[in-house]
Amino acid sequence: MTTLPPANSQSKPQREIGRAGRLRRTVAALLLGTTVLTAPALAGWAASQAQQNATPPAVAMVQDTPASFADLAAKVSPAVVNIAATQEAKAETRAQRGPAIPGVPPGTPFEEFFRQFQDQMNRNGGPNGGPDGDQDQDQGPRGKTGALGSGFIIDPAGYVVTNNHVIDGASEITVTLQDGTAMPAKLIGRDAKTDLALLKVKSDKPLPSVDWADSDKTRVGDWVMAVGNPFGLGGTVTKGIVSARGRDIHSGPYDDYFQLDAAINRGNSGGPTFDLSGRVIGINTAIYSPNGGSVGIGFAIPSNLAKEVVAQLKDSGKVERGWLGVKIQEVTPDIADSVGLPNAKGALVAEVTADSPAQRAGLHQGDVVLSYAGKPVNNLRDLTRHVADTKAGDTVDLKILREGREKTVPVRIDRLSEQQQMAAAETDSGKGSAEHEDVAPVKGLKLAPLDRAARKRLGIGEDIQGVVVTGLSSSVDVPIRPGDVIERVGDTLVKSPADVRHQVSEAEKAGQKALLMLINRQGNESFVALKLKA
Repeated sequence: MTTLPPANSQSKPQREIGRAGRLRRTVAALLLGTTVLTAPALAGWAASQAQQNATPPAVAMVQDTPASFADLAAKVSPAVVNIAATQEAKAETRAQRGPAIPGVPPGTPFEEFFRQFQDQMNRNGGPNGGPDGDQDQDQGPRGKTGALGSGFIIDPAGYVVTNNHVIDGASEITVTLQDGTAMPAKLIGRDAKTDLALLKVKSDKPLPSVDWADSDKTRVGDWVMAVGNPFGLGGTVTKGIVSARGRDIHSGPYDDYFQLDAAINRGNSGGPTFDLSGRVIGINTAIYSPNGGSVGIGFAIPSNLAKEVVAQLKDSGKVERGWLGVKIQEVTPDIADSVGLPNAKGALVAEVTADSPAQRAGLHQGDVVLSYAGKPVNNLRDLTRHVADTKAGDTVDLKILREGREKTVPVRIDRLSEQQQMAAAETDSGKGSAEHEDVAPVKGLKLAPLDRAARKRLGIGEDIQGVVVTGLSSSVDVPIRPGDVIERVGDTLVKSPADVRHQVSEAEKAGQKALLMLINRQGNESFVALKLKA
């Protein structure tokens, strides 16, 4: 790496000669004068002179800044490839497809994230000049469509990493090297949850390849260089820095993206981002863009997440993940207050799946998972990723908070099957409310017993027990809706509005700031925190 010297620097011999001359003159002056320096004093004076002559911090920072990325680009670009995927065109109209989202192929995990920008695209006419911002794929002569993307060779034997959405549904995949050599590629395996895919090409000689970096060591502000195939133009190099870590763009349960300010555009998907040593720190996957082009906000899958997935795809063509068997939710500040946590960290167990590892280990609703196998759990994604990375059959220790006390629970993790899906999204009930409430509101919650009439009116089965919420006052700031059933308040099951009132009163006497409640909404259970004091 080339470094930049200070603008007013001298050569090393000149600096050393100058320092020696100054030292001789100063010592002579001291000997001729009346001042006498003791050995310690002389040593202190020499140290101060050395400190003054040291390289200033600002100069050291300049020397760490690359003068050019040319050597790095020349080193890694031969391993970066262009990918063309051909799909059979479906006989559907523009209206059936709906308006496309700039920079995001339809049906990818990122479509929902960018849907909010579609209205603006329609108003501006879209990047391709269409009246509604729609972006059609290239139409082939035999009713086929083509998608362009990027990738990189991770093994000289011809293994190529790219995004799943680049090759999803492809009947033909072609990989083109930097020198123009085009080769058909075979799909080895893909993982939709992380949007990764592994391809294989045949070559009569070893191909140029690149290595993975340790993305855990990558810091915000580090220099990076992206290489890819934007807009089908071919090999293109852009540089920037890591803008942020741990971005969650709601594309899946394993979101943990780097945010980059290096220019990333359509066609860069699947291409690598390198550190200054030429190792891959991430795979460029999505962009934040209201106009289809780069605005300096791109997202890359960290290498430490990608290389584990790629290794499994290479070995077996699929990815196996661990399964704990819990539904979890975020620990908000209010929930933290209600369970006695000093900070809003951890993952709150909202539901335990029957006949699951969690149930067999004795996990309960309301437990807060604080660490997993010795690793801290700061949020939902931490627990999700830790469980997913655990091999089936391994036993790990969970540190949990239960009723204000920490304890350790050993859990034997099972394998996650395709049939085991996450809980369905919540839907509004909106099915009316009771005409008369039996008691006065409790903290703004209008409550009624869950009797036969209420069950029939709200469609609530006999298997659900608790108190029904029939209305809310305007001052209530809690995610509860009419029709929700409060099953538990604190650690106590409730059967009447009086039970709820009693638990609230006891919590206020104890000086609690918030009270945890378990609610049931159309069969889905979750916790909410009811504020008691400002």
